[in-house]
Amino acid sequence: MIIVGGGIGGLASALACGLVGARPHVLERAANFSEVGAGIQLSPNVTRTLHAWGLAEELKGIGFAPRTLEAKDAQTGQVIGSLPLGRRSQEVYGAPYFTVHRADLHRLLLQKINRSGLADLSLHCQIDEVNELDPIKVSGLQLETGLREVFETDAMVGADGLWSATRQMVVPSTAPRVTGLLAYRALVPMQSIPEKLRMKDVNVWLGPRLHAVLYPVQGGDFLNMVVVVQGPPPAVIEEWDHAANKQDLEAAMGPVHAHLKELVGTAPAWRLWPLCDHVPMKGPHEMAKGRIALLGDAAHPMRPFLAQGAGMAIEDAAELAKSWARTDMNVADRWQIYAHARWARNAQVQLRSIRNGQIFHLTGPLRWGRNLSMRLFGESLMDIPWLYAGP
Repeated sequence: MIIVGGGIGGLASALACGLVGARPHVLERAANFSEVGAGIQLSPNVTRTLHAWGLAEELKGIGFAPRTLEAKDAQTGQVIGSLPLGRRSQEVYGAPYFTVHRADLHRLLLQKINRSGLADLSLHCQIDEVNELDPIKVSGLQLETGLREVFETDAMVGADGLWSATRQMVVPSTAPRVTGLLAYRALVPMQSIPEKLRMKDVNVWLGPRLHAVLYPVQGGDFLNMVVVVQGPPPAVIEEWDHAANKQDLEAAMGPVHAHLKELVGTAPAWRLWPLCDHVPMKGPHEMAKGRIALLGDAAHPMRPFLAQGAGMAIEDAAELAKSWARTDMNVADRWQIYAHARWARNAQVQLRSIRNGQIFHLTGPLRWGRNLSMRLFGESLMDIPWLYAGP
């Protein structure tokens, strides 16, 4: 099995499939296995899967367990809704809710693979040709040496992210769409934040045409901040991680509560991430074709308003392994089982993420109605049983 892409989704699929007897070979074009970005939230549907792979203790070591998810009005600073996490997540859903740094989760998966020897890993390898014969022949250019290597495999998995080349073999001519949303993100040492503003919760600030998500990572030593605003994207969308200007962010945010403004001001630097996605999936044909399957953002990039991008990739990996274990079937049939099992849930998360973003950014009387509804029914509106209980 060849897995194209060594991010969180690629390593998760390599680990999951290795645990059921496959021999995955991960091909990554970067010079090192690493993960860019900052924090991610791991809800119980995701931590349950990681626990099943034997990572419970390691995950506890890198994760921060927030007490609550608290929603605030970005202009008034008033709390408009809260959802207990912590013990409730364990009691209701049987698994914890963690916030982690992306690089820590990526490193955890990589260490598990290296220690177990369940998969082969190749760096600096750019796939430039795939011949769908039997076996599949994958041609890769070794970027360091300029030499070309041909890999033969009975199955292929595209885990190569938003700008996936593998996707074109399954769903041709489907470029990502620009959403008109910009995500500014920063990671700030908690000690550099005024004591009155330090937190042990997930805070979501909702304002007109913007929202901000803040939570601790790395044992509470750092605060992860993401502010999403509406605005034109950079000239080159594919170069998704841009140095950002704090003045541009403050101008896009407009008038906000003093606490949010002060928190944003503590970040010494910001990175800019223009948000792109695909139209929500319409069927299993968008996740597999023949002996090639897609996983994570290569199949279903989604807006971050449910905090499930990495989570759905990890769920995909678990289902991919389950389907691979059906050794009574050929590879194409196994991948069809996988695609049928995953596409509808992924589409539901994509659709709900778009809807959440619209609700987060409401203006005028609609914003007041949202705030009133959340004050009256906050916990029931913020809890997501169909998601957190797992597929």
